[in-house]
Amino acid sequence: MMNKGETYSIEITVTDKDTAEVLGSGGLPVFSTPAMICNMEAAAFGLAARHGHQTVGTKVNIDHIRACKPGTVVKVTAELIEEDGRRLEFKVSAEDEKGTIGEGQHQRYIIDPVRFMSKLN
Repeated sequence: MMNKGETYSIEITVTDKDTAEVLGSGGLPVFSTPAMICNMEAAAFGLAARHGHQTVGTKVNIDHIRACKPGTVVKVTAELIEEDGRRLEFKVSAEDEKGTIGEGQHQRYIIDPVRFMSKLN
């Protein structure tokens, strides 16, 4: 069982590969919303994995508040706010040295990987 309020953080440096221009989500060389969300999911996944859980993401509700450019160091944090059976709800955030870049909620479900994959065949 995971503990409500428990957090897990990762730190990344934004690269050109993370920009809206490269990922096609916009036309500027700034940290893209899809890349930010991917790292938020990675932080939530990491928190669950630390407890031996394999999970899949099922929902995101994120506000991208401020832009940043390649070379910026971003800390991404997931905090467990609710656990209901296999459903996990996380508060997620991304921040740089100037403050919050994005924040919101992310939902994941604990799964059995073999059973999950067998349903796809």
